[in-house]
Amino acid sequence: MKLQPQSQHTHGLSDTDFDNLFTTDKPIIFAFHAYPSTIHRLTYRRNNHNNMHVKGYKEEGTITTAFDMTVLNEIDRFHLVLEVLDRLPDSGDESIRLEQQLKDKLVEHRKYICKYGVDMPEIRDWKWDN
Repeated sequence: MKLQPQSQHTHGLSDTDFDNLFTTDKPIIFAFHAYPSTIHRLTYRRNNHNNMHVKGYKEEGTITTAFDMTVLNEIDRFHLVLEVLDRLPDSGDESIRLEQQLKDKLVEHRKYICKYGVDMPEIRDWKWDN
């Protein structure tokens, strides 16, 4: 409820606090583990609402691995970085190479899932470093 204005919810952020947190002129990308329309409904009166890009649950009607569900919903690490690259000023060859790496990784992921039915080891066995 923090996303709502204070006038609509007692725990809502003031317009000033909201603008300080999310800016008034920069792209904002949400990875939201629910329906994107929820965020849009909570923030439609805010400054910079048109710069909010919410990635979230899409009804695909499928059963797959946990990571593959994030890929299908485009809220995995690869899609989120692609989303950022799409909204940054052009940074030349570096961003083109990174974009291709990410797309290649998504193709590799899809092939692996289809062949083995589980996530790739680099995803499945990943752990936070100390």
